[in-house]
Amino acid sequence: MERTAVNPVVWSEEWGFNQGELVTGQTRTLYLSGQTATSAEGRPLHDGDMAAQLAVAVENVEAVLAGAGMTLANLVRLNVHTVDVDALLPHYGVLAGRLAAAGVAPVTTMLGVTRLAVPGQLVELEGTAVA
Repeated sequence: MERTAVNPVVWSEEWGFNQGELVTGQTRTLYLSGQTATSAEGRPLHDGDMAAQLAVAVENVEAVLAGAGMTLANLVRLNVHTVDVDALLPHYGVLAGRLAAAGVAPVTTMLGVTRLAVPGQLVELEGTAVA
């Protein structure tokens, strides 16, 4: 697989994402459903704690990727849904740092939503990975 960043503007690189990403030669594609701060048994964790929920959501994304034999380095698209964009932004470096450590800057969209499916959840991550 070959990835080519497409950035007609460069401000997004500071936030850890590319404006576009051209992927050629991929052999496998994984579509990740929304991952939140839930335990392996599906119980919500860290009610009201944005930083802790974001960290667990990233760990859950990594677990799904690992189940397909992939890592964060394979992530080409990431959608971030949150009930409070202003509360998420100070903690966004947790996610951006993990992506940077993996050497990846997936195309990313952040959306503020009224609520997530599970009451008390503040952030949800969904994505697409290729290998």
